[in-house]
Amino acid sequence: MSTLNPAKRTASRLAAPASSDIPSSSPAFGTPVHPLKPHISTAAPSHATVLPILLPPPTLRPVAFRTFTKKHNLTLTSSALQALATFIGRNCGSGWREDGLAEGVLEEIAKGWKKGGGGVIVDGDSNDLKTILRDLEGTMLGGRVVQSKTLSRQNSLAFGFSAEHGPRLGNSERPRPLGREDSQTSLGISALEVEDDVDGHHSADPRGWLKVVGAFDHPRMVYNVGKKHFEKLNAAPSLLPPPMHKTLLFRHRYSLIHQRLLRNESFQTPTFAPARARLQRSSSNISTAQQSYKLTPIANLLGRSGSSHLILGLLTIAPTGTLAISDLTGSIALDVQHATPTPVDGAWFAPGMIVLVDGMYEEEHNPAAGGLGGNGGVGGTIGGKFIGFSVIGPPCEKREVTLGVSGVNNEGDSTAAGGFGWVDFLGVGSERAVGSKMRRMEQRVLGRGDKNEAQSGRSRMIILGEVNLDNARTLEALRKVLGTYAAEPVEDTPLSIVLIGNFVRHAVMAGGGSGGSIEYKEYFDSLASTLSDFPTLLQSATFVFVPGDNDPWASAFSAGAATIIPRKGVPEMFTSRIKRAFGTANAEAEKANGKKADGEAIWTSNPSRLSLFGPTQEVVFFRDDISSRLRRTAIRFRPPQNADDGISEDIDTEMSTAPTNPPGEVDEETLIQGRMEVDSEVQAAASHIPASKSKAASDAGPSNELLTARKLVKAILDQGYLSPFPLSVRPVLWDHASALQLYPLPTALVLADAEAPPFTVTYEGCHVMNPGRLIAPGRRGVTTWVEYDTRVRKGTVKELHF
Repeated sequence: MSTLNPAKRTASRLAAPASSDIPSSSPAFGTPVHPLKPHISTAAPSHATVLPILLPPPTLRPVAFRTFTKKHNLTLTSSALQALATFIGRNCGSGWREDGLAEGVLEEIAKGWKKGGGGVIVDGDSNDLKTILRDLEGTMLGGRVVQSKTLSRQNSLAFGFSAEHGPRLGNSERPRPLGREDSQTSLGISALEVEDDVDGHHSADPRGWLKVVGAFDHPRMVYNVGKKHFEKLNAAPSLLPPPMHKTLLFRHRYSLIHQRLLRNESFQTPTFAPARARLQRSSSNISTAQQSYKLTPIANLLGRSGSSHLILGLLTIAPTGTLAISDLTGSIALDVQHATPTPVDGAWFAPGMIVLVDGMYEEEHNPAAGGLGGNGGVGGTIGGKFIGFSVIGPPCEKREVTLGVSGVNNEGDSTAAGGFGWVDFLGVGSERAVGSKMRRMEQRVLGRGDKNEAQSGRSRMIILGEVNLDNARTLEALRKVLGTYAAEPVEDTPLSIVLIGNFVRHAVMAGGGSGGSIEYKEYFDSLASTLSDFPTLLQSATFVFVPGDNDPWASAFSAGAATIIPRKGVPEMFTSRIKRAFGTANAEAEKANGKKADGEAIWTSNPSRLSLFGPTQEVVFFRDDISSRLRRTAIRFRPPQNADDGISEDIDTEMSTAPTNPPGEVDEETLIQGRMEVDSEVQAAASHIPASKSKAASDAGPSNELLTARKLVKAILDQGYLSPFPLSVRPVLWDHASALQLYPLPTALVLADAEAPPFTVTYEGCHVMNPGRLIAPGRRGVTTWVEYDTRVRKGTVKELHF
C-alpha cells in the first residue's frame, strides 16, 4: 500500500477543485456540514528584510519631481527632499529604483500631505510631514506600503470609516456645524461628514449645512507673490497694528489683482501670429488669435517719453491735490483730461480703486525736477505725467476659474483645471477636497433647480434691508412680510431670514436721538414681541442680524458717520429678549411635537458671509451706502461726443429692479428687467424679460435705476473688494482687511445700500442683490424686500401693501 508524503498530500488537497471537497462521514474528523475554505498563508516576500542605504537627495530628485510636482502639483523644498531621501533609503534600501518601491511610497506621502490640508509647498521641517512619515513607517513591509488604504482614508477622515462600507455619518441625524479647526486640519473633509454612498442617510434640512462666518472669524488669507499661492496668516490680529500693516493692506490688494490679470487670456503671450486684441473675460470660450497686453511698471517709464504704455495702479490724491497713480515701484501724476472711461458711463472710478490706464508718458522738460522723488530712490514720484487715453477696471474672474472648477456634470463631479482649488478661503473646506461631494449633497437635499420655475419651498432666503425699529411703520411692514411666509406649510418655511440695519434711523448711542442704550434696547424688545407672534418661523428658520453704521457700539463714537469696518454685531445686552423668544418657541415645539426645534438667531458682523453646503455656495452680506459715496468721490471724465448707454459688450448681467408703479397699484410682473448680451453663449441663455414686455423695454432703453445698478455692481466686483476707498473716506481695520476681499467671487452678494433702488443683477456668475429699504421711499404703504432661492441661485424683488 503506497503512502503519500504529508506535504504532498496537503498540496494535492489544496490544488483540488472546490467540487471535490466532500465532507468525510467519519465522526472522528468532526468535519462541518459547510467546511471552511482552506487558509493559504501568504509567503513573506524575499526582500522582507531591507538593508538601509544612504540615498543622496539629488539622486531621488527626478522620481520625487514626477510624483509630487507633475502628478500632484506640489513643490518640494530642499529640506523636504532631504527628509524623503533619508526615509526612502532607510525603508526601501537598494531596491528603491529597480523594484519601483520609491514611487509607491512617494505616492502615499503626497496623498497624505494633500488630505492633511498641506499647502502647495512641502516643507521638510513641518510637523505634518514628520507625522506622515512616522505613520507610514509603521505600515511598511519590505519597502512596500501594506496598509495604504488605512493611511490614506481612515486616518485622515475623522468622521468614521468602515473598510467594507466606506465613510459614514455620525450618530446624529443632523450634521454638526462646520468646524473651522477641522477644516484647517483636513481641508474640511472631517468637518463636513460627507458620505460617499449616495443612498446613505443624510440631513434633509438644508439648515443643517448652513454656517454663518463673521468677519473676525474669517481665515486671513494673503497672496504670496514669491510662491504664487495663498497663505494663511497665523499671527494674532491686532486693533493697533504697526504702521507697516497699512502698507501691506494696499500691497496685498495690488498683488491679488495683478496675479488675476496675468491669468487673464488677454495678458498671456499668444503662440501664433497676433491680431488686434481687446480685454475680455477670463472665462470666455471664444478662441481667437489675439495680441497680448503687457503691463509696464511705473518705474520703467523713465527715459521713455512719448511712448505708449499700459499701467496698473492705485488711484490716489497726491499731496499737491492732483490725481496720481501708484504701483509697487513708484507713483506718477495722472492726466485724465482726454481720457475716456471704458465702458462709457458704465462703471465708477474713484481714488482708492486699482485701475488699468492706457496712455502715453510725457517727461518733464526741467532736468532738475526729474528722477524718482527727486532723490533717485525707487518708490518715489516720477517726474512728468502720464496722459491717459482710456481707463478701465481690471477684468473680473469667475468663481469657477479661480477655484479651477470646470465641466461639472449632473452628478456634481467636476474636472480640475488649475486655480486655487486647494485653498480653504472660508474655513469650511476647499473645493478640491469636498466640492464634488457637497454638490452631490446639495442636489439630494435641494434638488436640481430650473431658473425658469417659480421660487418656493425650503431653499428660499428672505433678505430685508434698512429695518429701522424706531419707525412704527417698520414693525407693521415686518409683520406683514413674516405673516406671508408663516401662512405657508411648515415644510416650505424659508431657510433663513436676514434682517439688515441700520436698526435705528439716528445714532441714538451718540445722542442723535432722544435717548441712549435704554431706548435702543426697547426697540429690540418691540421686535421680540413682533417675532413671538410667528412661532413656526422661529422654530424652523435661521434669523441673521447684520448691523449698520448707526448701531452700537461703533456709532457711539462716529455719531452716524462712516464707522470703521469690519465691525462686530449688535452687543448681546440688547438682544436678550429676542433670544428668549426663540427659546420659548423651541420649547413649545418640543412640548407639542415631542421633538426639539432648532431655530436660532445669529448676530453677526458687517460684513459677514453665509456658507451653504461648504464651498458650494457663499453669500456675502454687506451694509453700506456705497452708491452715494461713489457719487461724492468719483472722477468726472470728459463727456463723450457720441454717448451710448455706456454698457460694455463684455458684461453679462441679468437685471430686475423694483417696480415703479404709482402707490396703490402693485404688480410683481411689472418688474423692470434688462439684459446685456455678449457673445453666442450668452445669447443662447434664457432671458428674464417677460415676453409681453420685452419689446417695450427694449424700445424705452435701460432706465436710470438699471444703469445705476450696473455701474455699482461692475465697480465693486471688478475691484474684488467691498470698500475700494481711501482709508480717510472709509476706515478699515488693517489686520482684518482680508474679510473685505471678494476673491474668489461669491455665489451671491447682498449690497444693502439704502441710497440705491432695489435690484438684482448677475455679473460674471455672481448674483448681486440690493433689498433697498423695507419701507419703500415715496410710496405709502408699500414694503419691498428680496427673496433669494439658493436652489436656482437667483433673487427676486418682492413687494406688498401693508
